[in-house]
Amino acid sequence: MDLASFIRTIPDHPKPGIQFRDITTLLGDARAFAYAVEQLAARFHNSGVAKVAGIEARGFILGGAVARELGAGFVPVRKRGKLPWRTLSQEYSLEYGVDAVEVHGDAIAPGESVLLIDDLIATGGTALAALALIEKLGAHVVGAGFVIDLPELGGMKRLCERGVNAQALCVFAGR
Repeated sequence: MDLASFIRTIPDHPKPGIQFRDITTLLGDARAFAYAVEQLAARFHNSGVAKVAGIEARGFILGGAVARELGAGFVPVRKRGKLPWRTLSQEYSLEYGVDAVEVHGDAIAPGESVLLIDDLIATGGTALAALALIEKLGAHVVGAGFVIDLPELGGMKRLCERGVNAQALCVFAGR
């Protein structure tokens, strides 16, 4: 199935020059959504994944479904200040500042195997911050899965250089 054909491109969003890759059209098609989830999970069925960590917000949708597919628990990786209990936080750089992601301090046990999921990887800043959080908790990231890779921005390369078994289901040129 050509998943790229289910993804809408919105020019100049959120600012001029950005081609926003909107997966809501993929999520709205039952067959495409199921196929994406199956493909994200496929390489990890026998990897002993205990938890799937999904990055806010579309990573929640995909990550929860992948966790169900793998028989694993789900861990939300949220923006700073969104989780209600004791958290660990990791900052990362943006084009124009710094942001942070957080997880609950008891969300992942030391030694657990974790799969990281999000809809898109661009520069890799958020994914690398989530990776750092998972490692702070003493867990091992067995891989990372994304629906979309924007290779010109280098995020997938950065993850692979950190030793992460990362995959994307489709590739789009540009930013």
